[in-house]
Amino acid sequence: MGVLTTAAMLPALLPTEGDTFHAPTIMDLFPPVFAFAGTPFAIDRVMMIRLIMMLVLILCLVLYAMRAKLIPGRAQFAMEFLFDFTRKSISEEIIGKELGRKYAPIITSIFFTVLFMNIAGIIPGFNLAGTAKPGFPLLLAIFAWFVFVYAGIRETGLGQFLKSSLFPPGVPWPLYILLTPIEAISTFVIRPFTLFVRLLANMIAGHFLLALTLSASNFFLFTLLSQHVQAISLIGILTFLAAFAFTLFEILVAFLQAYIFAVLTAVYVNLSVHAH
Repeated sequence: MGVLTTAAMLPALLPTEGDTFHAPTIMDLFPPVFAFAGTPFAIDRVMMIRLIMMLVLILCLVLYAMRAKLIPGRAQFAMEFLFDFTRKSISEEIIGKELGRKYAPIITSIFFTVLFMNIAGIIPGFNLAGTAKPGFPLLLAIFAWFVFVYAGIRETGLGQFLKSSLFPPGVPWPLYILLTPIEAISTFVIRPFTLFVRLLANMIAGHFLLALTLSASNFFLFTLLSQHVQAISLIGILTFLAAFAFTLFEILVAFLQAYIFAVLTAVYVNLSVHAH
C-alpha cells in the first residue's frame, strides 16, 4: 500500500518554489496513487473523489427514503423535483409515457450519477469532477450504449432491432452495401464515443478554467502583494472575480451535462424501442 500524503490528495493550486506562478497542467488529472499502489484497486485523488461522491449520493437517497413525509421539507422537495423532472421531462417526454416509466429508473440513475460526480468540481478541497478523467465517462457511455441495445432487443426483438439499426427504410437495396457499414459504425461506435467525449471534454475544460483563475488569484493577491507590488493587486481582484464567475458557471455546467447525458440516453432508447 502506498503512503497517504496531503500532496497526493489535494490539488497543487498554490505557488511554492520561488514564489512563481504555477498554471494547472494535464498532470492534475493523473495525481499520484496514495493507496493500494500496484494493484487493480489503486486509489488516487480522482478515485477518492468518485468514491466519496458516490457515498454522498447513496446517503442522500437513503435519507430521502427514510425521512420522506407527506408534506416535504426543502431537501425532500428538491429531491422529488429532480425525480419528477427526470421522469416526466426526460423519460416520458422523449420515450413516451408507458415505456418512459419503464426506463425512468435507469435514466434517473444516470442523471444523478453524472450530476453528483460533476458537482465535485466546485467543492473546496476536491476542485476536480469525478468525470474529468477518461475512465468514468467511458464507463457511463458504455452503460448508456448497453441500455440502448438492451431496450431495442427487449421491445422489438433482435431481428427487428438489427434491421432498423443497420438497414434504413426506403433505400434502394444496392445502397445498403454502402449504408449498412456506415450505420453500424454510427450506431455501435460513434454514439457511445460522442457521449464519452462530450462529458469528458466539458468537465476537463471546467477544471482548467477554475484552477487557472484560482491559481492566478492566489499569486496576484498574496504572493506579489506580500512583495509590495500594490498595482498588481487589481489583476488579482479581477482573477478572483473570474474564479467566482467560473464557479457559478461550473454549477450550471454540472446540471447541464447531467441533463444532456440523460436526454441523449433517452433519445437512443427511444430510437431503439420505436424501430420501424
